[in-house]
Amino acid sequence: MSNELLSPSDMAEADRLAIAAGPFDGIGLMRNAGAAVAAVVLKRYPNATRVHVLCGPGNNGGDGYVVARILRESAVDVSVWASGSPKGGSDAAVAASECPVEARPLSDFVAETGSIVVDALYGAGLSKPLSGDPAKAIDNVAELNSPVVAVDLPSGVSGESGNVLGQAFHARITVTFARKKPGHLLLPGRELCGEIVLADIGISDSVVAQLEPRTFENIPALWLGRFPVPAVDAHKYKRGHVGVFSGGPSATGAARLSALAAARSGAGAVTLLSPANAIHVNAAHLTSIMLRKLDTVADVDEFVGSRRPSAFVLGPGFGIGEKTREFALAVLNGARGQDGGIDGLVLDADGVTSFRDAPDALFEAASRPSAPALVMTPHDGEFARLFSDIAEDKDLSKLAKARAAAERANTTLVYKGADTVIAAPDGRAAINGNGAPWLATAGSGDVLSGIIAALLAQGMPAFEAACAAVWIHAEAGSRFGPGLIAEDLPLALVPVLRELIESRGIAAE
Repeated sequence: MSNELLSPSDMAEADRLAIAAGPFDGIGLMRNAGAAVAAVVLKRYPNATRVHVLCGPGNNGGDGYVVARILRESAVDVSVWASGSPKGGSDAAVAASECPVEARPLSDFVAETGSIVVDALYGAGLSKPLSGDPAKAIDNVAELNSPVVAVDLPSGVSGESGNVLGQAFHARITVTFARKKPGHLLLPGRELCGEIVLADIGISDSVVAQLEPRTFENIPALWLGRFPVPAVDAHKYKRGHVGVFSGGPSATGAARLSALAAARSGAGAVTLLSPANAIHVNAAHLTSIMLRKLDTVADVDEFVGSRRPSAFVLGPGFGIGEKTREFALAVLNGARGQDGGIDGLVLDADGVTSFRDAPDALFEAASRPSAPALVMTPHDGEFARLFSDIAEDKDLSKLAKARAAAERANTTLVYKGADTVIAAPDGRAAINGNGAPWLATAGSGDVLSGIIAALLAQGMPAFEAACAAVWIHAEAGSRFGPGLIAEDLPLALVPVLRELIESRGIAAE
């Protein structure tokens, strides 16, 4: 797979291992990287009147010197602007010595309208805010709206967190090497990278495998092998039974959205668990979804014993308080496993917030060896209510925060947003990259909860189920486009699910 994400330190180790394994030494990898960037510039901007290459003193700048040499050899009018000199004897110094274009100080840099800028100042490993000449160069380029091709990452963007350190270039294209970095997918870095081109520079898959990556881009290759495909002889309960807890008579819509999404996502049976005072409201809106009165923990236990549900959704429109906590703990205290055991609980919205004053009770219940898998789906505000110390730590990226919370709570955590992060308690994490602004609509998260529960009920492991649900949800929203409301999403899932099942069949052949 090429969906592994490498941190800056991982990438440095990959370089070291690749050099040790051969056939390319350090300057060989640098020449390959520069050639990849130059090829993109020549292909995308064949009529550029002038190309300015901005070079830093490190390896990123070394790549830039290679770019400038190749562009000059291709009869392109190219200028080089240097921020400091490469260290003597380094690969970057060799690349600079091979470049026929005389470098001028970055302090003198001025671009002109119609020119292209290659940003080779600082790569993914930048750790301090940009200032001085690099910051002035960024301002100059932004004022002219000059197209920027960034080497590895736009200078000023952290490869670790995606955060902007001081100022950053806004690239049209970013060419990165071997694997993407978290900063390519985490906001605001993702918006500043433009189109991302992943180039092979001679770092093999076997080298990457030695690093044992635990972070991934959330694409189907990550979980398609576990995606459920119904057997020909499957009956409805063999395809999983999802129970969705409904709120009171004035707050039933969110649960119905979750229930419909669970049904559309392949659950063979879905039951809406309604308080007595909301039975008639829910009954008026349901057809294929079953309905059952449920008011107490005893009712929960009776439903589990008699109907053997595989997964639950608790939180959407349910209300905040003791009853929510009791129901969540009742589910988590159920038996997990084969022969009718509960596979998982998806805790969303009010379900998450209800534990803000009693998080340890939730975490302890989820940590029992026989407990059903817990999947929580907080947005920023809900995350901060349950993990306030982690949320307030400014030194942690969104990825690191999600990981820390998942480990603490023994949960698969879906930290929602335009750059949703899915983290497992064992340290695996995935960053979603196909989100769309159309999903920022009331009820969208309720649909996501239903998809996760349906996949859990059909036997997907919690991390894979959460990753698949997030991608499917985003893909459906992206394809639908403007005008999307939450009611549209369950039906919009159908073509996405069909394609996944078809591709699963092709992959298995």
